[in-house]
Amino acid sequence: MTLLGVMFVGMGLLLVALAIPLMQRRIKPNAWYGFRTPSTLRDPDLWYDANAYSGRLLLVYGAVIVITALLVALIPDITVDGYSSVMLIVTLLGIVILLILCWNFLRTYPYKDKTRS
Repeated sequence: MTLLGVMFVGMGLLLVALAIPLMQRRIKPNAWYGFRTPSTLRDPDLWYDANAYSGRLLLVYGAVIVITALLVALIPDITVDGYSSVMLIVTLLGIVILLILCWNFLRTYPYKDKTRS
């Protein structure tokens, strides 16, 4: 496996590691780590629910990156450009999907006080 492959596997494993504390609701509201929006920072219940949800998605996303990086590396005679292109598409598509799903979670969250922004 090339250095590029090792970097993508490492990135996926890092995302998995970052996802676990979020899923376990161990990260308190903060400005550095988690799904940070004005509404999640304002409402602790929303913070923990949104981060548990986004943590599960992040775990799956990290696993998809690791598996894709390993499988694409097995393609005979794949060039560095080909490998980079596949991984770029998977990475960017995953980010877009995660953002859409997380924002949809916020949009449909059953707010207790019926006010949100």
